[in-house]
Amino acid sequence: QVQLVESGGGLVQAGDSLRLSCAASTRTFSVYSMGWFRQAPGKEREFVAALSWSGGNTIYADSVKGRLPISRDNAKNTVYLQMNTLKPEDTAVYLCAATRGWVVSTTSRYEYWGQGTQVTVSS
Repeated sequence: QVQLVESGGGLVQAGDSLRLSCAASTRTFSVYSMGWFRQAPGKEREFVAALSWSGGNTIYADSVKGRLPISRDNAKNTVYLQMNTLKPEDTAVYLCAATRGWVVSTTSRYEYWGQGTQVTVSS
């Protein structure tokens, strides 16, 4: 069982930056591919970014490519989402997820989920 706890969300203005963190409670964090997803009110959960166990392979949603880089520190059991040049349309609950499989964007392929952290971007 893997427990994931997100932090770092908040209320910011358009153009600001945030860094989200997701801490995992497992001794085998380095075997998991990790992903970030988001869900806005009234909308389906959507993929944001994901990376492989080593961090060597990353994938991004087109809407965030180049603006929300994902990274991980296996020594700290933590995955990060650096959020730059935030836009009002980035407003959502951001969730991290873990899978033993290959890095993917498909929600159903992830086995473990955190509770999420709210990011609100005002215009």
